[in-house]
Amino acid sequence: MRITSTSCICPVLVCLCFVQRCYGAAHHGSVKVTRNQTKHIEGETEVHHRPKRGWVWNQFFVLEEHMGPDPQYVGKLHSNSDKGDGSVKYILTGEGAGTIFIIDDTTGDIHSTKSLDREQKTHYVLHAQAIDRRTNKPLEPESEFIIKVQDINDNAPKFTDGPYIVTVPEMSEMGTSVLQVTATDADDPTYGNSARVVYSILQGQPYFSVDPKTGAWDRWKKYSHFHIDTSLNAFHSHFADKHAEVLGVIRTALHNMDREAREHYSVVIQAKDMAGQVGGLSGSTTVNITLTDVNDNPPRFPQKHYQLYVPESAQVGSAVGKIKANDADTGSNADMKYTIINGDGSGVFSISTDKETREGILSLRKPLNYEKKKSYTLNIEGANTHLDFRFSHLGPFKDVTMLKVIVGDVDEPPLFTMPSYVMEVYENAKIGTPVGTVTAHDPDAANSLVRYFIDHNTEEDRYFTIDASTGTIKTAKIFDREETPWYNITVAASEIDNPGLVSHVPVGVRILDVNDNPPELARDYDVIVCENAKPGQVIQTITATDKDNSANGARFHFSLDEGLSLNPNFTLRNNEDNTASILTRRRRYSRSTQDIYYLPVLISDGGVPPLSSSSTLTIRVCACERDGRVRTCHAEAFLSSAGLSTGALIAILLCIVILLVFSLAIVVLFITLRRSKKEPLIISEEDVRENVVTYDDEGGGEEDTEAFDITALRNPSAAEELKYRRDVRPEVKPLSRHHPSSSLDSIDVQEFIKQRLAEADLDPSVPPYDSLQTYAYEGHRSEAGSISSLDSATTHSDQDYNYLGDWGPEFKKLAELYGEIEPERTT
Repeated sequence: MRITSTSCICPVLVCLCFVQRCYGAAHHGSVKVTRNQTKHIEGETEVHHRPKRGWVWNQFFVLEEHMGPDPQYVGKLHSNSDKGDGSVKYILTGEGAGTIFIIDDTTGDIHSTKSLDREQKTHYVLHAQAIDRRTNKPLEPESEFIIKVQDINDNAPKFTDGPYIVTVPEMSEMGTSVLQVTATDADDPTYGNSARVVYSILQGQPYFSVDPKTGAWDRWKKYSHFHIDTSLNAFHSHFADKHAEVLGVIRTALHNMDREAREHYSVVIQAKDMAGQVGGLSGSTTVNITLTDVNDNPPRFPQKHYQLYVPESAQVGSAVGKIKANDADTGSNADMKYTIINGDGSGVFSISTDKETREGILSLRKPLNYEKKKSYTLNIEGANTHLDFRFSHLGPFKDVTMLKVIVGDVDEPPLFTMPSYVMEVYENAKIGTPVGTVTAHDPDAANSLVRYFIDHNTEEDRYFTIDASTGTIKTAKIFDREETPWYNITVAASEIDNPGLVSHVPVGVRILDVNDNPPELARDYDVIVCENAKPGQVIQTITATDKDNSANGARFHFSLDEGLSLNPNFTLRNNEDNTASILTRRRRYSRSTQDIYYLPVLISDGGVPPLSSSSTLTIRVCACERDGRVRTCHAEAFLSSAGLSTGALIAILLCIVILLVFSLAIVVLFITLRRSKKEPLIISEEDVRENVVTYDDEGGGEEDTEAFDITALRNPSAAEELKYRRDVRPEVKPLSRHHPSSSLDSIDVQEFIKQRLAEADLDPSVPPYDSLQTYAYEGHRSEAGSISSLDSATTHSDQDYNYLGDWGPEFKKLAELYGEIEPERTT
């Protein structure tokens, strides 16, 4: 009885302890208590005496599978507060209360109304309370107690894993464990003999036996040295809510069971509860036992003498016969190896073992010749390869037999001196050139003459001829190695006396190379040079191919055509590794000037004699990015990339037409002025001037030079002296126009121009026509100096304009003009 910590036990509980000791010993039951409860220790009752009322009941077990017409009496609850006047009311709660278990609230009697199955539920936990019927106040605190379902033998043992299939080696010792079977009994192993199972053999004797008493009941015995209450609790905790699993060990019952005598056995095992007594339930299973093989049988040849006929025409390496030794074992235990241990034919024949059939395969190692030896004797041994030393006393595990080989005489076909022939001939050889000779002879004693011929089964066989008597092979056509480098033909030989006996031999003819193919470029190269290319830049690496083999065409030499003048645009460098590099020779290329260049390249090989060929590379000029990527190679694409619309193109064309018309007018005016001049433009040899020179044609020299006086455009302070007008020869001495340098330094531009105009008007040495003069003097006080680019043509600016390249595509052209970066394309 379990009572809460706030409850206490009245002295009446002494009676309860007495009843529980008596009844619990009979039913192997125990009462689980907490503090302030009666404890059962080693059969003694220790009672805590407190002046409190307590519960009294006298039964805690209910029999399973109860089939009676009336409810089964379980037990009685009673309180010492109950005077028998009906004032105490008993209340039952917990598992099954009100459905399975009912209580008389006046007397406290508990009954079971249903048939219970211990295998489904072993016990029920309930709570009991006594209250005053008039006041409904509890007379005792609520207490917990357990009703256990008492087991009956209603379940037979079962083999859950049967039928079984198991093996055991043959020739095992008696008592060898074969299998451990398991029978399960769902009854309570802690109560009676319902779950005590014993084993027996119904079928399979006298070959096998089973241990009759093993399993759960034997495990129960280890608790027997404890006190009955303690041992039952421990055993119950070990087997609680489990079916009893009982083990049976099957063993061999005979010595040296031979697989070769009997291999399969069917054993029926029975498991019976109630320790095998009459009335117990039983179950059975079948165990199929197979004896596995061990190597306990040596091999044996059926005969001690064998005879084998082998014709002398048998081919070397071919199988000429078989022999076998019998072994009663199976699997690897029957594996064996055959060897020739002695005999005069041990060097002529060899023997091997077939792993599948375990036969000895006799093969021919050397050709047979009836005329030289007519028979051989062999001693052959067959021995197991996997020995079991436990059965060595049954040996030896090998056997020997004698084999006599009879050589048969046959008329053999001609025999070639070699199994195959390889011959060589140069390409372009004349028809009828000898290639090689094959030889065959008659191996028989008659030594008949042999006739040779070529089997014309393929087209290649028609490219050669053979002398029928000598076997000499000759060419029947002119060969080209580059077309077919190898020919395979078959030559046959037959005896003149017996043309039906024919033998064949393969002949391979290798066509040797002659340097008859010049080298060529490996492919069509698309060579591109960028407009902003630099001198010495590699724009393409080329290589060549030669149809000849490496001995005649693998070493190539590249060069430019020596018959042409030096190419000012490109050059070629031979890399000495069968490649060549094309390099630029100048800076900048312009598509508008020339968009395609042609470069002839001469290639020669290293053959004897060397051959050469000439190929022309086409080089296109393209606009490229700074990293070398090609932008465009066409003028239309160039204009499009510049972003010019159709209207802009028309405007540009109109401007070009106007400039051409204006230039034509200037040329006409220049010719007219030239015809009217009377003296050369240069007055003296000392008159050295800086001039802007324009060349209109390729000849004429100084007579075609039109000069313009640059000193008129420069700072007056830089002029050494005032020069005469050169358009006409002066007839009178001109007035002196020399001014002191101090006046020139102090005069301003406006005053300077007025003086020059006055001098021009008053100069009598010039014709009376107007002359346009341009002065670019900025004044003496200008801190910036002259903005003219004429004085700075050969100087470099200190300003670094490289940052313009980082401003984006809008400033790309400006970066090319002022920066040090080469322009990406020619405009």
